[in-house]
Amino acid sequence: MPSVLVIGAGFGGIGVAIELRRAGYTDVTVVEKADDLGGVWRENTYPGAGCDIPSPYYSYSYAPNPGWPMRFSLRSDILAYLRRVADRFGIRPRYGVEVTAAEFERGRWRVHTASGEVLTADVLVPAVGQLSRPAMPDIPGASTFTGHSFHSARWDHDYDLTGRRVAVIGTGASAIQFVPCIQPSAARLTVFQRTAPYLVPKPDTRYRPWQRRLLPLERAFFWALCEVGVLGLKGNRVVTAAVERIALRHLRRQVPEPELRAKLIPDYRIGCKRVLFSNDYFPALRQPNVHLETAPITAITPAGVRTADGVEHEVDVIIYGTGFRATDFLAPIEVRGLGGRSLAEEWTDGARAYLGMTVPGFPNMFLVYGPNTNLGSGSIVFMLERQARYIRQAVERIAAEQSCLDVRPEVAERFDSELQGRLGGTTWTMCRSWYRDGTGRVTTNWPGSVSEYHRRTRSLDPMAFERVAR
Repeated sequence: MPSVLVIGAGFGGIGVAIELRRAGYTDVTVVEKADDLGGVWRENTYPGAGCDIPSPYYSYSYAPNPGWPMRFSLRSDILAYLRRVADRFGIRPRYGVEVTAAEFERGRWRVHTASGEVLTADVLVPAVGQLSRPAMPDIPGASTFTGHSFHSARWDHDYDLTGRRVAVIGTGASAIQFVPCIQPSAARLTVFQRTAPYLVPKPDTRYRPWQRRLLPLERAFFWALCEVGVLGLKGNRVVTAAVERIALRHLRRQVPEPELRAKLIPDYRIGCKRVLFSNDYFPALRQPNVHLETAPITAITPAGVRTADGVEHEVDVIIYGTGFRATDFLAPIEVRGLGGRSLAEEWTDGARAYLGMTVPGFPNMFLVYGPNTNLGSGSIVFMLERQARYIRQAVERIAAEQSCLDVRPEVAERFDSELQGRLGGTTWTMCRSWYRDGTGRVTTNWPGSVSEYHRRTRSLDPMAFERVAR
């Protein structure tokens, strides 16, 4: 029976371990560098942290949760759900194990940890996610700031914001959640916006008992709604125009002041950047202690933030709501495959993987939430389940054939060419966003629907792989 080592104990890693355990594979080890499972839901503790995918859809299909308190659950409820599911299926990760490197030698993977321990396994499953490493902007003078600063993904709960002059840099998914939460306590809150996001109303609700009985139907409804949303990302103007009208109507209703509203009108095609859901972000910006600054930041000074108009905004604390290094897949883990080839070097011109999971020259390694498997519309948990199923089939074949599987280069190249060709017709290529790497290549997102990904990963094609002797 093959041994499997999973790196990461988020939804992806836990899902793979459950899939393999359910299939009878017991030699499965999950290692996690932190002291708890949860991935992004463990790391992001900022006020208001929650999911913008409805909870019935943002959960494993085989482990529905009839106890969701609300449609768009907060971080604590999502984390509690994942802990319960892991416990139910007997998944016990090894915590405090930070992987630094992995190499393929003589048919097995040797995995090195920060403590000096070396682990070995037949199959390696990196499940470190795309949203695990905070991105800090390269702003001149950042190190000279004499006040307090932190990234939203490393929230400093010991620092009291009450009565403080607060600067928030960034207006992405995290900022639009925590800004309304910190606004009432701040003496002055300055939000620095580079580009305005598209915001639509958040159809949230606290579930009543009768509504919880309908959660399976609600899951199906939001699955279908997200499938329609994909059409807009693929260029369907009817869908995008409808969503754009909803967003702009939401803005007009919540921001009657012409000057402020003008600053909040996006100047790019909807869908190019992530569409956000919020009912309280715009009202927070209208409060008398809040200022929305749209002049570009030129420097951070010892006393605050300087903008292109020459104004120095003096603040006590800077909160970076600047997202994650989503295109730095697997970093900083050094991975080497056949002949010592470096995965980082293979990905010099952009990360790529067949079905987002396998890379030629790296046998028996299967990525979870790898390149081009993120979504603009839909639940990533749905995608992770399909990847877990595919990996289970790979492990079954590895066990049956007593050999290693290495995806054929021509198969991987054909898949990548198809993918990039399709991505070229999506809205994601029409502006700068975290979906694209430094070369402009879209390395994060899947160009189709989740149902298409379901079909393409339903059965492992043995002809797509070469056999490598163990």
